[in-house]
Amino acid sequence: MVNSAASAPLDDAAIIRALQASKAEAAAGRMAESDKLLARLATQAPQHPAVLNELGVRMMNRGAAEQAYELFARATAGDPRHPALWANLANSLNVLGRRTDEFNALEKALELEPRHLSALLQKGAWFEQSGDVRTAARTYQNALACFPPGAEPPAPIRDALNHARAVVDADLAALTATLEQPLAAVRDRYGGKQQRRLDMCLDTLMGKRKTYYSQPTWMYFPELPAIEFFERADFPWLDALEAVSDEIRAELLRVLVADREGLQPYIDFPASMPLDQWRDLNRSRRWSAYFLWNQGTPNSGHLARCPATAKALEAVPRPTIESRAPTAFFSILEPKTKIPPHTGVTNTRLTVHLPLIIPEGCAFRVGATTREWVPGKAWVFDDTIEHEAWNNSDTPRAIMIFDIWNPLLTPAERDMVQIATEHYVRHYALPPESHA
Repeated sequence: MVNSAASAPLDDAAIIRALQASKAEAAAGRMAESDKLLARLATQAPQHPAVLNELGVRMMNRGAAEQAYELFARATAGDPRHPALWANLANSLNVLGRRTDEFNALEKALELEPRHLSALLQKGAWFEQSGDVRTAARTYQNALACFPPGAEPPAPIRDALNHARAVVDADLAALTATLEQPLAAVRDRYGGKQQRRLDMCLDTLMGKRKTYYSQPTWMYFPELPAIEFFERADFPWLDALEAVSDEIRAELLRVLVADREGLQPYIDFPASMPLDQWRDLNRSRRWSAYFLWNQGTPNSGHLARCPATAKALEAVPRPTIESRAPTAFFSILEPKTKIPPHTGVTNTRLTVHLPLIIPEGCAFRVGATTREWVPGKAWVFDDTIEHEAWNNSDTPRAIMIFDIWNPLLTPAERDMVQIATEHYVRHYALPPESHA
């Protein structure tokens, strides 16, 4: 009597389940049982591309590249739209020394999926084995760009990724050395001055620097350049501010002794808001603020305690926008505390930091540029570019923060931004904007 149920063809779902069961046995170290399940499946679905592919993988693992090639060739014939099958076929062709066929198989895989990681790594290796190290490096760059930064690579490709990085790094080092002398000649021609923007351009080109853009959480003003840290020479009034930094620091120290109740958590969102990056700091005094001005409203009591600070702030070009600006405050970051990456509200305003109390182990990143604060030395940055700060020391860090107009706006643009913002806020009866 024939068992018709046993001979009935399997559907795709049943085949995939059987393959998964075989792979699970292999992962558990039970290769005999795994092979038995796969052999049974091969008799039930001998032409299924997934089954042929898995059989080919087993043959490759056992050094039988010719048999693996035949299986992969049948798999790609049965399913020519699956890039992984072409990548596996290329792998077998590589072992067999059939380099032209290998390259063609890789091209098939990448035509179907241009960011197929293993195919890109194999293509880079193909160029490297051909002696074309520069093209190999560029291909490896494409492969590395497909892998998420900071992610842990799977074990099967970990060595290949590390090798790709090493080839790319060596190639970029060689290119940098090649550029050094001709660029030095051009620098000398122009007085030997630092070409900051060019250096940033080249670092980006060489993959040493990530590109960041202005990403305000509210108002974006088009065609303003995304400048991480502005040139100090653009703000001559910083000299006068820094000249009274000792007086401002003394007033802060008195506040920390006599009016600690005036400090409030800088991050203060309703618990129901979905702002995961602020979960640890929300309503926490690990990052606190002593507001002198808060979105256009002066704190008369705090200003009275800090007369030198108040006078210094009156001399800087702060915006005046009802319910929005100016804002000025002392920012206290407790030990072992990190402010997560975030962006500000609008690129029509910039942010000024005046460092006051800076222990070792504190730093600040805007975009791709990281700097350490120096007490009494101010800087200006665009807070709509992703930024973060940290205090890895054992003592608090304190700076003064305030906003100013973006100097690249014309007077007419400033006035119209002010009016538009005020009417927008009134129209929607908006609450205070989030400081962060």
